[in-house]
Amino acid sequence: MEALEIQIKELVDPGVIRNIGHNEEVEIPTPVIVAWHNGKSSMVGDFRAFKTYTVPDRYPLPKIQIALTQISQEVYISTMDAFKGFHQNAVTPRARKYFRIIVHCGVYEYLRIPFNINN
Repeated sequence: MEALEIQIKELVDPGVIRNIGHNEEVEIPTPVIVAWHNGKSSMVGDFRAFKTYTVPDRYPLPKIQIALTQISQEVYISTMDAFKGFHQNAVTPRARKYFRIIVHCGVYEYLRIPFNINN
């Protein structure tokens, strides 16, 4: 349980998730702790049911040489945190009820897009 509490705190502090108490509106998945080979762990919500309601975008990634040529001609270039790149975009208030997890210390709602969500 301690590993889970640490993961929750690491997501609450920067505003990735928030505690909403308890909620009976929707079926809420429980998170899974994934242990990595380097000894660290990550919390992952099981959102497979959500994926059955979405249509994935299908388009190929550009070739790196073409992409580099195109951005070399731009005035502004954006960056993204590659460490936790999946928490960069906000979840709309209307969709937050679909991105909830339940743990022993309450129900949490994602404010940022969680890992492994397609669209």
